[in-house]
Order: sequence, then C-alpha cells, then structure tokens
Amino acid sequence: MILTPRTASRVSVSRERDRRAGCRPWRLLPTGRSARLPLRLPAALAVLTWLLAPGLALTASADPLDDLIASATKYVAEYQQQLSMVVAQERYQQTVRYPPAVNGRGADLSASTVLRSDFLLVKEPRGGWVPFRDVFEQDGRAVRDRDERLSALFLDGGSGFAQAARITEESARYNLGGISRNINVPTLALLFLTPEHKPRVDFALEDGASGGRRVVRFREVRGPTYISTTNGRDLPVSGRFWIDEATGRVERSEIRADDPAVRATIAVTYRYDETADLWVPEKMEEDYLQKGDRSEIHGTAVYTNYRRFQVKTTEDVPVP
Repeated sequence: MILTPRTASRVSVSRERDRRAGCRPWRLLPTGRSARLPLRLPAALAVLTWLLAPGLALTASADPLDDLIASATKYVAEYQQQLSMVVAQERYQQTVRYPPAVNGRGADLSASTVLRSDFLLVKEPRGGWVPFRDVFEQDGRAVRDRDERLSALFLDGGSGFAQAARITEESARYNLGGISRNINVPTLALLFLTPEHKPRVDFALEDGASGGRRVVRFREVRGPTYISTTNGRDLPVSGRFWIDEATGRVERSEIRADDPAVRATIAVTYRYDETADLWVPEKMEEDYLQKGDRSEIHGTAVYTNYRRFQVKTTEDVPVP
C-alpha cells in the first residue's frame, strides 16, 4: 500500500524487508508530484443582524469558534513567511520494540539510536514547508563533516531542492524499525489551518480554557484528503490544536492517522526563540504501531540552535 498526500509535499509509503526483524516495513517518501486540490479562499464569517428598533444600530453576532479559527489562519499565513529559510539542530532519539509472537514464543527485542542532524525548513513557492534533514552524527560517532551543506545549497537563491532531497533520502537510512520516515516535519499539522486544506476540515472547541489557550479538535471530513492510499482511497486524519485566544498562535499540535496496517501519532510543542524572534518547534514526539507484526516505534526530536540564513551578494566595483 502507498499512502500519498495530494499536495506538492507528497508522501508515499512502500514496503521493504527490515533486516533486523524480518518484517515488512512501511516507508514514507516524497514523490514530487504536483497537487490537484481546488484553491478556495477561507469562508467569510457569517454575520447575523437584527433590527432592534427604528433608529437603533444593527448588532452582529459571531461564533467564538469561527473567530478563533480565523485568527489562527491569519497567524499561520504570517508564520509561513517568518519561518522560511530557518535551520536548526535536531537531536532525534528513536526506539523500536518487537514484541514476542502472539503464541508467546520468541524474545521481546528492542533497539535504540540517537541521531544529530541539521534540520532545514524551506518555504516552497506554492506555499507550505519542505523539510530537509542531514544527519551528521549517530550515537556519538560522526558520519560526515559538519559543513552545513543543506543551507549552502540554497544560498544561490533556492535552486538546491533536488540535491537536498537526495541528502534527506540518504539520511533516512539511519532510522530504526519497519517504518522509515523522512517527511516527519514538525509543522505538518499547521497545513490544516491554511486556505488550501481548511475547507475539507471540521473544527470543534473543547470545553474550558487554560492560560488563555483553547483546544480545537479538527477532522478531515471531505475529500480529497491530504493522504491517500495506493488505489486512491482517502485516508482522513484528525488531531488537535492548542491556540492562544489573544493572538491565534498555535502553541501545540497533535495529528493522528490510522488504517488497517499502521497507526501514527505526531505531537509537537512550540516555544519562543529570541534568535528567530518567533515561536518555533521545540519538541516532536511520534509513535507508530505496525499492526502486522505489532512492532512499535517511538521517536523524540528536540530542536535547538535556530538560525536564519539569507542569500548574500557582493558587487565588484571597477577601480577607475
């Protein structure tokens, strides 16, 4: 089965043998095929007015959920601009567990690794983020020189997408378990607050508020969904946002996908970073269950040392 997002940042899932456990893995890979989603502007908030009496002004009433989603949508649109061309250092710890067979035979096997990488988020012309990961260390051992080759690819104006994708594919081989991941970008859930995806999503407020934040549930209810299977079957996702009521800022996100073969959950927390001067991903936690062999993967990625890079140009002035 292949799970494929119907956008510019597409995902495919293919299977290959896991050499350590003999199971069939799932692999998430970008296919590079263009999106065919209808482009629609966010729906305007409905306004109900009543004429209270002759000579009195009209009074408007708005749904608090609509106000909050509109505020979050505006925040994400601005955030896409601010977060482009930002590179961070990622510490990514992974653990995989293979439980005994259903009949109780065999051992409970597990393995773990720690990867350190340069992690780059680049905003593509059509919107959204393209993640690139370049592993430079595994379990304390250097696997290449620290030359920040990812960011260097884009200093000529952003023409390094193909080579950066090859570097990311190369780095994916360090992942553990039967599910290879190279599209686990921490800002993934924010796509469902963009005009391109929002019309297919239903939102609902959870009761109560804490620290000025409201929790909003979301669920894809209309196709085409962001992820599809090999034969084009929709695979809806669901999740939650923790949104600051005053600013629309997303401070935490959670996204879930589930089908007969695999279940995945990715949760991300954000923090304010002085260098970047904006809220950035702080930690991403992911859990996967491969239902065939019941193997479990847990990953924790922590992001630090954020820095921006810009194209620098020089001009040679002839000496008279």
